[in-house]
Amino acid sequence: MINVMIVEDDPMVAEINKRYLSQIDGFQLAQTANSVDEAIALLKKEKVQLILLDIFMPGKLGLKLLAYLRKNELEIDVIIISAASDFERIKKALRQGIVDYLIKPFEFERFNAALTTYLEQTRMTDKRDSISQQELDSFLLHREEAVIVEELPKGLTKDTLKQIWDAIQKLKEAPFSRDDVANVVGISRVSARKYLNFLKDLGILEVKVIYGTIGRPVYQHEYNYWKEHLIKNFL
Repeated sequence: MINVMIVEDDPMVAEINKRYLSQIDGFQLAQTANSVDEAIALLKKEKVQLILLDIFMPGKLGLKLLAYLRKNELEIDVIIISAASDFERIKKALRQGIVDYLIKPFEFERFNAALTTYLEQTRMTDKRDSISQQELDSFLLHREEAVIVEELPKGLTKDTLKQIWDAIQKLKEAPFSRDDVANVVGISRVSARKYLNFLKDLGILEVKVIYGTIGRPVYQHEYNYWKEHLIKNFL
């Protein structure tokens, strides 16, 4: 669970941010502050991983808090939520390593995208010691996947896909084979292969061929945490 601090002087906007945050799994509100000084005082007592930060506030501007975090090397990420849309402030915030920048007013969908992307990236970096170039590109460039039609290929069913997905959640911490999935679900290897190929085409699974000394090569599947959100279109 990611602890979040909302730094916003407008009570109405702060309440909207709280409500939006409560609708997204994986996050919990730790504190709210209505000024930079109050936020700094709270940070000395509260463990926070993410700050939703306004720029225009009484007293010090929000970018002062961002500068404080970087100067003190605090491992806290920041998403700016502000009416400030001038390039100079945006560039300054980007140079100081913000995760995302939302310009007020915004819809829940944009808020949800920012938080969901952050959560996926956090889970990935927590679980992996190294990543591929493709994964790094997604992390650095925030590349978006094309819109996927929410329709399964012919011959696949949602119920069986759900069983396959549940089995993969049990196996994903290490490479697994088609037979592993077939045994957990209780279906034929041929059927398991069809569903695994579908997930491979989505990018959720990566396949590597392991050549043994005897017999056929074994296809090992590795779970791609960066793409796991794509399954929601089909379950």
